[in-house]
Amino acid sequence: MSEAADRRVLISTPLGDMRVHVDVARAPETAGYFLRDVAAGLFDGTSFYRIATDANQDDDQPVTIEVVQGGVRQPEVAPIPSLRHESTAETGLCHERGTISLARFAPGAVYHSFFICRRDEPSLDYGGARQPDGQGFPAFGKLVEGFDVLDRLFEAAEAQELLSTEIPILRIRLL
Repeated sequence: MSEAADRRVLISTPLGDMRVHVDVARAPETAGYFLRDVAAGLFDGTSFYRIATDANQDDDQPVTIEVVQGGVRQPEVAPIPSLRHESTAETGLCHERGTISLARFAPGAVYHSFFICRRDEPSLDYGGARQPDGQGFPAFGKLVEGFDVLDRLFEAAEAQELLSTEIPILRIRLL
């Protein structure tokens, strides 16, 4: 794997650190977007503000998921409509335990927010049932260390997805 294709970031929280492999080779545009945000310090001082579990999602969801979402909260910014949507059908990356992916409004309409899967979530892949458009979410990497921290984040889940007590993201930095 080339150095350009093997980028790693460290996500620091009060609950511990997680190391993420960012797959620039298979998801170059999505990974590049995330890495630019990291390099700019955009995520520093933000939070994990949403923990979706089987128990706390609305009944109108076609399928429940278990993800923790962080970064910039969607109501605070407008989506960036110009990012090409790199679907899992294109990249070959699937939403498995530890996969990191961009949140989106519509394909390509992202807003500086990401989520990490607690378990395998095929409904988030291309053709999955979570989004009516069937395009899924653009996965761009995977945890390589810190699964215990991911599990501790889920222990902070509340009765609703959006947390009343958010978990700080102290810093995300390139390694």
